[in-house]
This record gives sequence, structure tokens and C-alpha cells, in this order.
Amino acid sequence: VQLQAFGGGLVQAGGSLRLSCAASGRAFGSYAMGWFRQAPGKERQLVAAISWSGGSTYYADSVKGRFTISRDNSKNTVYLQMNSLKPEDTAVYYCAADGNKQLALTGYDYWGQGTLVTVSS
Repeated sequence: VQLQAFGGGLVQAGGSLRLSCAASGRAFGSYAMGWFRQAPGKERQLVAAISWSGGSTYYADSVKGRFTISRDNSKNTVYLQMNSLKPEDTAVYYCAADGNKQLALTGYDYWGQGTLVTVSS
């Protein structure tokens, strides 16, 4: 599966952005999906994950209550709605797919290119 993430940009603190990740290839509905981010000088971290059907989700503590992951299997797309953005959310955001687990927290197989999110104070 090939992944393409987009929707990043510059936003003021308190604002919102929605990231999208479009997947090409077959059987998108059989992949667990995740959003990761990597800030300058820091390790890449899992932000949110969603199961095949969308029925199960995971969020990092730092984004709980502010970010929402969702997917539309009919459009082969996964989304990350980001609200109440903070300067510390500034990072390159990546989407990823895992074909081996229903809900994946590690071990993703496929990665998209990153999209930069910058939150100004």
C-alpha cells in the first residue's frame, strides 16, 4: 500500500487542522492505521491509531481530548482532526499502515511522506 499525507500547515495556538492520508492499493480496510509525529531533535512517536473497521482507537496522552482519528474505508483515507493546537504539537506528521494487526501501536509496515504542522504561539 502507498500512503500520501497532506493537510499540514501553519496555524496559531488554539486553532485546528485536519490531516488526511490517502492510500492506494487494495484492501485498505484490512490495514490498521496510525499517525505519528516527529519534532526536531526528538524521536518519532505514535499520536493516534485506529483499527481496521474504525471501532477501536488509541491516543497518546498528550493529545487525548484534542485529536480525533477516523477513517473512511470507502475513500481509502484516514484522518487526524487536531483541535486546540499547542506550540508543542509542532512536528512532521506521518501516516502509517500495518497489515498484520487489527490495532497497531508498533511495527508499522508502510509509511507515507510527512506533512509539516507548525503551531505558532
